[in-house]
Amino acid sequence: MSNHHQLQTLGIGNWVIRQYVPAGEGPFPVILLLHGWTGNENAMWVFAPRMPNGAMLLAPRGLYSSPLGGYGWHPYQTRVWPSIDDFRPALKALLELLTPDHFPYADFSRLHLAGFSQGAALVYTLALLQADRIASFSGLSGFVPDGAERLVMSDGLRGKPGFIAHGDQDDLVPVDRARKAVELFQKAGAQVTYCEDEVGHKLSANCFRGLEAFLARQVH
Repeated sequence: MSNHHQLQTLGIGNWVIRQYVPAGEGPFPVILLLHGWTGNENAMWVFAPRMPNGAMLLAPRGLYSSPLGGYGWHPYQTRVWPSIDDFRPALKALLELLTPDHFPYADFSRLHLAGFSQGAALVYTLALLQADRIASFSGLSGFVPDGAERLVMSDGLRGKPGFIAHGDQDDLVPVDRARKAVELFQKAGAQVTYCEDEVGHKLSANCFRGLEAFLARQVH
């Protein structure tokens, strides 16, 4: 049972997932890594070396091809900002994927979300619609999808830890979107740590350390 320590890429139905399973017996807490638009299952692996020891990492590839190459989390559209409803099909498929049948070493009662850009928007969607499924959420250079405001009245996020990071020079997702996300999640009762830095559409070194420290506190 304890020889499953490994990094591998799996195909399950329509999904391609990169996974890392720690050494040991398990079940392990899970960090779900969700890439941005035009990314794939390898895009979030830059974060892997800084993830807490003992966490199982799952990085799925988005289900929708992007016209610019790579993948995304909803069908391509010309509107600037997608809505919560645009993410529902991917969310439903993701929840069907994340089961002990597919991942026998995973403890999905300790599910931690981390997403970048459009992946952060999916993280926020999951946190708002399925708060009881998650232990923590992290949104990096992301935005809350349109229509989310009406979902914050439920109590599901009360006391849940969240980490939000953004660059104030971001010309793809204005920093204003991150500040609104912080406000929204605080209104929903989440315990939000916010890191803002003088960078563009990426995670600064300082916020990277913040994310590492945040996850180290949550994942055990």
